[in-house]
Amino acid sequence: MRAFSFVHAADLHLGYAQYGLEARREDFDKAFQELVDRVIELKPDFMIIAGDLFHQARPSNVTLENAIRNFSRLREAEIPVLTVDGSHDSAPNIITGSILNPLDSAGLIYHLPRHEGACWRKPDCCYVYGVPNFRTRRKTEESLPAFMEQNKPSPDPSLFNIFVFHMALDLPSVKPPYIEAEAPPELISEGFNYYAAGHVHEPYKDKFKDGLLVYSGCVETVDYAEAKIRKGFYHVKVNEKGMASPEFIELEPQRRFVVLEQDFTGMNPAKITELATQLVKGADEDGVIIVPVLKGTLPVEASRAEVDIARIRSAVEKALLVHPVVLLRESEVSEEIVRSIFESEFKDLKTKAFEYFLQIFSERYSRDEAEKIARVAIRLIEPLTKKQEEKVKQTIEELLK
Repeated sequence: MRAFSFVHAADLHLGYAQYGLEARREDFDKAFQELVDRVIELKPDFMIIAGDLFHQARPSNVTLENAIRNFSRLREAEIPVLTVDGSHDSAPNIITGSILNPLDSAGLIYHLPRHEGACWRKPDCCYVYGVPNFRTRRKTEESLPAFMEQNKPSPDPSLFNIFVFHMALDLPSVKPPYIEAEAPPELISEGFNYYAAGHVHEPYKDKFKDGLLVYSGCVETVDYAEAKIRKGFYHVKVNEKGMASPEFIELEPQRRFVVLEQDFTGMNPAKITELATQLVKGADEDGVIIVPVLKGTLPVEASRAEVDIARIRSAVEKALLVHPVVLLRESEVSEEIVRSIFESEFKDLKTKAFEYFLQIFSERYSRDEAEKIARVAIRLIEPLTKKQEEKVKQTIEELLK
Protein backbone atom coordinates (compact mmCIF):
# COMPACT_ATOMS: atom_id res chain seq x y z
CA MET A 1 0.00 0.00 0.00
CA ARG A 2 1.32 3.42 -0.89
CA ALA A 3 1.13 6.46 1.38
CA PHE A 4 -1.59 9.00 0.76
CA SER A 5 -3.60 11.72 2.49
CA PHE A 6 -7.20 12.89 2.62
CA VAL A 7 -9.28 15.69 4.12
CA HIS A 8 -12.21 14.94 6.42
CA ALA A 9 -14.77 17.75 6.87
CA ALA A 10 -18.46 17.88 7.82
CA ASP A 11 -21.33 20.14 8.86
CA LEU A 12 -20.76 23.03 6.46
CA HIS A 13 -24.47 24.05 6.60
CA LEU A 14 -24.29 26.06 3.39
CA GLY A 15 -27.27 28.37 2.94
CA TYR A 16 -27.96 28.87 6.65
CA ALA A 17 -29.32 32.42 7.01
CA GLN A 18 -28.92 32.30 10.79
CA TYR A 19 -31.32 34.63 12.66
CA GLY A 20 -32.86 35.44 9.28
CA LEU A 21 -29.73 37.39 8.23
CA GLU A 22 -28.39 37.34 4.67
CA ALA A 23 -25.00 38.31 6.12
CA ARG A 24 -24.89 35.00 8.01
CA ARG A 25 -25.73 33.03 4.87
CA GLU A 26 -22.78 34.76 3.20
CA ASP A 27 -20.58 33.87 6.20
CA PHE A 28 -21.23 30.15 5.68
CA ASP A 29 -20.39 30.51 1.97
CA LYS A 30 -17.14 32.28 2.86
CA ALA A 31 -16.26 29.53 5.36
CA PHE A 32 -16.63 26.94 2.59
CA GLN A 33 -14.51 29.02 0.24
CA GLU A 34 -11.77 29.23 2.88
CA LEU A 35 -12.01 25.47 3.45
CA VAL A 36 -11.57 24.85 -0.29
CA ASP A 37 -8.60 27.25 -0.40
CA ARG A 38 -6.89 25.27 2.36
CA VAL A 39 -7.69 21.90 0.79
CA ILE A 40 -6.20 22.97 -2.54
CA GLU A 41 -3.06 24.12 -0.69
CA LEU A 42 -2.76 20.75 1.09
CA LYS A 43 -3.24 18.76 -2.16
CA PRO A 44 -4.77 15.61 -0.60
CA ASP A 45 -5.64 12.58 -2.71
CA PHE A 46 -9.34 13.14 -2.00
CA MET A 47 -11.76 14.90 0.33
CA ILE A 48 -14.62 13.52 2.46
CA ILE A 49 -17.65 15.59 3.50
CA ALA A 50 -19.48 13.58 6.18
CA GLY A 51 -22.93 15.14 5.82
CA ASP A 52 -24.77 18.45 6.24
CA LEU A 53 -23.09 20.01 3.25
CA PHE A 54 -26.24 22.14 2.97
CA HIS A 55 -28.48 23.41 5.75
CA GLN A 56 -31.60 22.45 3.80
CA ALA A 57 -32.52 19.77 1.26
CA ARG A 58 -33.48 22.55 -1.15
CA PRO A 59 -30.84 25.31 -0.98
CA SER A 60 -31.37 28.67 -2.68
CA ASN A 61 -30.00 29.31 -6.17
CA VAL A 62 -27.31 31.66 -4.86
CA THR A 63 -26.14 29.06 -2.32
CA LEU A 64 -26.13 26.35 -4.97
CA GLU A 65 -24.21 28.55 -7.41
CA ASN A 66 -21.49 29.27 -4.84
CA ALA A 67 -21.24 25.58 -3.96
CA ILE A 68 -20.88 24.65 -7.64
CA ARG A 69 -18.18 27.29 -8.09
CA ASN A 70 -16.11 25.88 -5.22
CA PHE A 71 -16.62 22.23 -6.17
CA SER A 72 -15.47 23.16 -9.69
CA ARG A 73 -12.24 24.51 -8.19
CA LEU A 74 -11.67 21.18 -6.44
CA ARG A 75 -12.36 19.27 -9.64
CA GLU A 76 -9.87 21.46 -11.54
CA ALA A 77 -7.33 20.67 -8.80
CA GLU A 78 -8.10 16.93 -9.37
CA ILE A 79 -9.29 16.40 -5.79
CA PRO A 80 -12.33 14.04 -5.74
CA VAL A 81 -15.02 14.90 -3.14
CA LEU A 82 -16.83 11.97 -1.49
CA THR A 83 -20.10 12.70 0.33
CA VAL A 84 -22.89 11.15 2.40
CA ASP A 85 -26.26 12.62 3.44
CA GLY A 86 -26.59 14.61 6.64
CA SER A 87 -29.62 15.20 8.84
CA HIS A 88 -30.15 18.64 7.24
CA ASP A 89 -29.45 17.99 3.58
CA SER A 90 -30.97 14.49 3.40
CA ALA A 91 -34.21 14.43 1.41
CA PRO A 92 -37.36 14.16 3.57
CA ASN A 93 -39.10 12.08 0.90
CA ILE A 94 -38.50 10.19 -2.35
CA ILE A 95 -40.26 12.82 -4.49
CA THR A 96 -38.03 15.64 -3.26
CA GLY A 97 -34.88 13.60 -3.79
CA SER A 98 -31.46 14.86 -2.68
CA ILE A 99 -29.66 17.89 -4.05
CA LEU A 100 -26.50 15.79 -3.75
CA ASN A 101 -27.68 13.55 -6.60
CA PRO A 102 -27.56 16.21 -9.37
CA LEU A 103 -24.19 17.39 -8.05
CA ASP A 104 -23.03 13.79 -8.36
CA SER A 105 -24.44 13.54 -11.91
CA ALA A 106 -22.56 16.71 -12.84
CA GLY A 107 -19.31 15.09 -11.69
CA LEU A 108 -18.73 17.66 -8.94
CA ILE A 109 -18.98 15.16 -6.09
CA TYR A 110 -19.12 11.38 -5.67
CA HIS A 111 -22.16 10.66 -3.50
CA LEU A 112 -21.28 7.32 -1.91
CA PRO A 113 -24.77 5.95 -0.99
CA ARG A 114 -25.93 6.48 -4.58
CA HIS A 115 -23.31 4.25 -6.18
CA GLU A 116 -23.12 0.47 -6.44
CA GLY A 117 -21.85 -0.95 -3.18
CA ALA A 118 -21.97 2.55 -1.66
CA CYS A 119 -18.21 2.71 -2.06
CA TRP A 120 -15.23 4.26 -3.82
CA ARG A 121 -11.77 2.81 -4.28
CA LYS A 122 -8.36 4.27 -4.94
CA PRO A 123 -6.01 1.53 -6.22
CA ASP A 124 -3.17 0.58 -3.86
CA CYS A 125 -4.52 3.06 -1.26
CA CYS A 126 -7.97 2.82 0.20
CA TYR A 127 -11.55 1.61 0.21
CA VAL A 128 -14.21 4.17 1.24
CA TYR A 129 -17.75 3.12 2.21
CA GLY A 130 -20.59 5.51 3.08
CA VAL A 131 -24.15 5.25 4.40
CA PRO A 132 -27.11 7.69 4.31
CA ASN A 133 -28.56 9.51 7.28
CA PHE A 134 -31.99 8.27 8.44
CA ARG A 135 -32.79 11.21 10.78
CA THR A 136 -34.07 9.36 13.88
CA ARG A 137 -32.83 6.44 15.98
CA ARG A 138 -35.92 4.34 15.25
CA LYS A 139 -35.57 4.86 11.49
CA THR A 140 -31.82 4.22 11.66
CA GLU A 141 -32.27 0.93 13.51
CA GLU A 142 -34.88 -0.12 10.94
CA SER A 143 -33.25 1.11 7.73
CA LEU A 144 -29.47 1.05 8.19
CA PRO A 145 -29.21 -2.78 8.44
CA ALA A 146 -31.37 -3.09 5.31
CA PHE A 147 -29.18 -0.60 3.42
CA MET A 148 -26.03 -2.42 4.47
CA GLU A 149 -27.55 -5.76 3.46
CA GLN A 150 -28.12 -4.41 -0.06
CA ASN A 151 -24.74 -2.66 -0.11
CA LYS A 152 -22.50 -4.97 1.88
CA PRO A 153 -19.43 -3.29 3.38
CA SER A 154 -16.32 -5.00 2.00
CA PRO A 155 -13.24 -3.65 3.76
CA ASP A 156 -10.00 -4.89 2.20
CA PRO A 157 -7.26 -5.85 4.74
CA SER A 158 -4.60 -4.90 2.19
CA LEU A 159 -5.93 -1.33 1.96
CA PHE A 160 -6.77 1.52 4.33
CA ASN A 161 -10.54 1.28 4.95
CA ILE A 162 -12.77 4.28 5.71
CA PHE A 163 -16.40 4.19 6.90
CA VAL A 164 -18.27 7.49 6.36
CA PHE A 165 -21.50 8.37 8.21
CA HIS A 166 -23.47 11.28 9.68
CA MET A 167 -24.81 10.18 13.07
CA ALA A 168 -24.18 10.64 16.77
CA LEU A 169 -23.12 7.26 18.10
CA ASP A 170 -24.51 6.18 21.45
CA LEU A 171 -21.20 6.44 23.29
CA PRO A 172 -20.81 8.39 26.57
CA SER A 173 -17.76 10.21 25.25
CA VAL A 174 -19.48 11.26 22.01
CA LYS A 175 -23.11 12.04 22.72
CA PRO A 176 -23.70 15.78 23.30
CA PRO A 177 -26.69 16.62 25.55
CA TYR A 178 -28.50 18.44 22.72
CA ILE A 179 -28.35 15.60 20.16
CA GLU A 180 -30.21 12.30 20.10
CA ALA A 181 -27.84 9.35 19.63
CA GLU A 182 -29.09 7.92 16.35
CA ALA A 183 -27.17 4.67 16.29
CA PRO A 184 -25.80 2.12 18.75
CA PRO A 185 -22.14 1.30 18.04
CA GLU A 186 -22.96 -2.30 17.12
CA LEU A 187 -24.75 -1.12 13.95
CA ILE A 188 -21.46 0.18 12.55
CA SER A 189 -19.39 -2.41 10.71
CA GLU A 190 -16.10 -3.85 11.90
CA GLY A 191 -12.93 -3.96 9.86
CA PHE A 192 -12.38 -0.27 9.16
CA ASN A 193 -9.30 1.79 10.02
CA TYR A 194 -10.96 5.20 10.09
CA TYR A 195 -14.58 6.11 10.87
CA ALA A 196 -15.20 9.55 9.31
CA ALA A 197 -18.20 11.00 11.13
CA GLY A 198 -20.36 14.10 10.98
CA HIS A 199 -23.25 15.58 13.01
CA VAL A 200 -21.42 16.33 16.28
CA HIS A 201 -20.13 19.88 15.89
CA GLU A 202 -17.15 19.59 18.25
CA PRO A 203 -13.95 17.94 16.98
CA TYR A 204 -13.48 14.47 18.47
CA LYS A 205 -10.93 11.69 18.03
CA ASP A 206 -10.64 8.36 19.83
CA LYS A 207 -10.19 4.62 19.33
CA PHE A 208 -13.25 2.75 18.05
CA LYS A 209 -13.50 -0.97 17.28
CA ASP A 210 -10.15 -1.71 15.57
CA GLY A 211 -9.74 1.77 14.16
CA LEU A 212 -10.17 5.46 14.87
CA LEU A 213 -13.47 7.34 15.29
CA VAL A 214 -13.21 11.00 14.24
CA TYR A 215 -15.78 13.78 14.19
CA SER A 216 -14.37 16.74 12.28
CA GLY A 217 -16.75 19.28 13.85
CA CYS A 218 -18.22 22.25 11.98
CA VAL A 219 -16.54 25.07 10.05
CA GLU A 220 -18.74 27.97 11.26
CA THR A 221 -20.84 28.75 14.35
CA VAL A 222 -24.21 27.04 13.86
CA ASP A 223 -25.48 27.79 17.39
CA TYR A 224 -24.38 30.43 19.90
CA ALA A 225 -23.62 27.66 22.44
CA GLU A 226 -20.88 26.47 20.06
CA ALA A 227 -19.15 29.84 19.83
CA LYS A 228 -16.08 28.69 21.80
CA ILE A 229 -15.72 25.36 19.97
CA ARG A 230 -12.78 25.12 17.57
CA LYS A 231 -13.83 25.23 13.91
CA GLY A 232 -12.03 23.38 11.14
CA PHE A 233 -11.33 19.99 9.59
CA TYR A 234 -8.88 17.09 9.68
CA HIS A 235 -6.04 16.47 7.27
CA VAL A 236 -5.23 12.77 7.59
CA LYS A 237 -1.90 11.35 6.44
CA VAL A 238 -1.64 7.57 6.04
CA ASN A 239 1.77 5.90 5.70
CA GLU A 240 2.76 2.73 3.85
CA LYS A 241 1.96 0.62 6.93
CA GLY A 242 -1.59 1.94 7.12
CA MET A 243 -1.00 4.14 10.17
CA ALA A 244 -3.17 7.27 10.17
CA SER A 245 -2.05 10.64 11.57
CA PRO A 246 -5.00 13.07 11.68
CA GLU A 247 -4.04 16.74 12.05
CA PHE A 248 -6.73 19.25 12.95
CA ILE A 249 -6.59 22.34 10.71
CA GLU A 250 -8.28 25.23 12.50
CA LEU A 251 -10.33 27.83 10.65
CA GLU A 252 -11.13 31.26 12.06
CA PRO A 253 -14.91 31.77 12.36
CA GLN A 254 -16.27 34.32 9.88
CA ARG A 255 -18.21 36.15 12.59
CA ARG A 256 -17.40 36.69 16.26
CA PHE A 257 -20.06 35.80 18.82
CA VAL A 258 -20.07 37.55 22.20
CA VAL A 259 -22.05 35.43 24.67
CA LEU A 260 -22.97 37.26 27.89
CA GLU A 261 -24.39 34.93 30.53
CA GLN A 262 -25.78 36.64 33.63
CA ASP A 263 -27.80 35.42 36.62
CA PHE A 264 -30.54 37.90 37.56
CA THR A 265 -32.12 35.93 40.41
CA GLY A 266 -34.38 38.07 42.60
CA MET A 267 -34.31 41.12 40.32
CA ASN A 268 -37.49 42.62 38.89
CA PRO A 269 -37.93 42.85 35.09
CA ALA A 270 -37.18 46.59 34.98
CA LYS A 271 -33.82 46.08 36.73
CA ILE A 272 -33.01 43.11 34.49
CA THR A 273 -33.75 45.22 31.40
CA GLU A 274 -31.49 48.01 32.67
CA LEU A 275 -28.54 45.74 33.53
CA ALA A 276 -28.82 43.65 30.35
CA THR A 277 -28.87 46.84 28.26
CA GLN A 278 -25.67 48.01 29.97
CA LEU A 279 -24.01 44.63 29.33
CA VAL A 280 -24.90 44.75 25.65
CA LYS A 281 -23.67 48.35 25.25
CA GLY A 282 -20.35 47.37 26.82
CA ALA A 283 -19.85 44.57 24.27
CA ASP A 284 -20.75 46.62 21.18
CA GLU A 285 -18.16 46.10 18.40
CA ASP A 286 -18.24 46.17 14.61
CA GLY A 287 -20.00 43.19 13.04
CA VAL A 288 -20.28 41.00 16.13
CA ILE A 289 -23.33 39.02 17.22
CA ILE A 290 -24.11 39.65 20.88
CA VAL A 291 -26.06 36.97 22.75
CA PRO A 292 -27.14 38.06 26.24
CA VAL A 293 -28.29 34.93 28.09
CA LEU A 294 -30.66 35.99 30.87
CA LYS A 295 -30.75 33.37 33.65
CA GLY A 296 -32.11 33.14 37.18
CA THR A 297 -35.43 33.14 39.04
CA LEU A 298 -37.81 36.10 39.01
CA PRO A 299 -39.58 37.40 42.12
CA VAL A 300 -43.08 36.09 42.83
CA GLU A 301 -45.69 37.37 40.36
CA ALA A 302 -43.05 38.86 38.01
CA SER A 303 -43.24 37.65 34.41
CA ARG A 304 -40.63 37.02 31.73
CA ALA A 305 -42.85 38.99 29.35
CA GLU A 306 -42.14 42.16 31.38
CA VAL A 307 -38.45 42.17 30.38
CA ASP A 308 -38.07 44.77 27.61
CA ILE A 309 -36.38 42.68 24.92
CA ALA A 310 -36.81 45.39 22.27
CA ARG A 311 -34.82 47.84 24.40
CA ILE A 312 -32.02 45.31 24.91
CA ARG A 313 -31.88 44.56 21.16
CA SER A 314 -31.65 48.24 20.23
CA ALA A 315 -28.85 49.08 22.67
CA VAL A 316 -26.05 48.81 20.08
CA GLU A 317 -24.70 50.87 17.19
CA LYS A 318 -21.92 48.69 15.70
CA ALA A 319 -22.94 45.04 16.24
CA LEU A 320 -24.63 43.08 13.47
CA LEU A 321 -27.26 41.73 15.85
CA VAL A 322 -28.29 41.38 19.48
CA HIS A 323 -30.02 38.04 20.07
CA PRO A 324 -31.31 37.80 23.67
CA VAL A 325 -31.91 34.33 25.07
CA VAL A 326 -34.37 34.43 27.97
CA LEU A 327 -33.94 31.50 30.37
CA LEU A 328 -35.52 33.26 33.35
CA ARG A 329 -37.74 31.13 35.57
CA GLU A 330 -40.93 32.47 37.09
CA SER A 331 -41.33 31.82 40.84
CA GLU A 332 -43.81 29.22 41.97
CA VAL A 333 -44.96 27.91 45.32
CA SER A 334 -43.00 24.72 45.97
CA GLU A 335 -44.62 21.34 45.40
CA GLU A 336 -44.07 20.48 49.07
CA ILE A 337 -46.14 23.46 50.24
CA VAL A 338 -48.95 22.79 47.76
CA ARG A 339 -49.03 19.15 48.79
CA SER A 340 -49.06 20.00 52.50
CA ILE A 341 -52.02 22.31 51.96
CA PHE A 342 -54.17 20.13 49.72
CA GLU A 343 -53.36 16.80 51.36
CA SER A 344 -53.98 18.07 54.88
CA GLU A 345 -56.93 17.17 57.04
CA PHE A 346 -58.84 20.33 56.09
CA LYS A 347 -62.27 19.31 54.83
CA ASP A 348 -63.29 22.72 53.56
CA LEU A 349 -61.94 23.32 50.04
CA LYS A 350 -62.21 27.08 50.51
CA THR A 351 -59.97 26.82 53.58
CA LYS A 352 -57.38 24.90 51.58
CA ALA A 353 -57.56 27.45 48.77
CA PHE A 354 -57.18 30.29 51.29
CA GLU A 355 -54.00 28.68 52.68
CA TYR A 356 -52.66 28.27 49.16
CA PHE A 357 -53.30 31.93 48.18
CA LEU A 358 -51.95 33.14 51.53
CA GLN A 359 -48.67 31.30 50.88
CA ILE A 360 -48.33 32.96 47.48
CA PHE A 361 -49.09 36.51 48.58
CA SER A 362 -47.04 36.29 51.80
CA GLU A 363 -43.88 36.16 49.69
CA ARG A 364 -44.58 39.67 48.42
CA TYR A 365 -46.84 41.41 50.96
CA SER A 366 -47.11 41.80 54.73
CA ARG A 367 -49.11 39.19 56.62
CA ASP A 368 -52.14 41.49 56.97
CA GLU A 369 -52.12 42.48 53.29
CA ALA A 370 -51.61 38.87 52.21
CA GLU A 371 -54.61 37.73 54.26
CA LYS A 372 -56.78 40.51 52.82
CA ILE A 373 -55.89 39.64 49.22
CA ALA A 374 -56.29 35.89 49.86
CA ARG A 375 -59.80 36.45 51.26
CA VAL A 376 -60.76 38.51 48.20
CA ALA A 377 -59.37 35.77 45.94
CA ILE A 378 -61.61 33.24 47.68
CA ARG A 379 -64.62 35.53 47.35
CA LEU A 380 -63.96 35.83 43.59
CA ILE A 381 -64.07 32.08 42.89
CA GLU A 382 -67.85 31.68 42.97
CA PRO A 383 -68.89 34.80 40.94
CA LEU A 384 -66.17 34.10 38.36
CA THR A 385 -67.36 30.52 37.79
CA LYS A 386 -70.99 31.70 37.60
CA LYS A 387 -70.09 34.65 35.32
CA GLN A 388 -71.55 37.17 37.77
CA GLU A 389 -69.69 40.15 36.37
CA GLU A 390 -71.22 42.79 38.64
CA LYS A 391 -70.29 40.85 41.78
CA VAL A 392 -66.75 40.41 40.46
CA LYS A 393 -66.41 44.16 39.86
CA GLN A 394 -67.85 44.94 43.29
CA THR A 395 -65.40 42.60 45.04
CA ILE A 396 -62.40 44.06 43.19
CA GLU A 397 -63.55 47.63 43.93
CA GLU A 398 -63.73 46.80 47.64
CA LEU A 399 -60.15 45.55 47.48
CA LEU A 400 -58.96 48.78 45.84
CA LYS A 401 -60.57 51.07 48.44
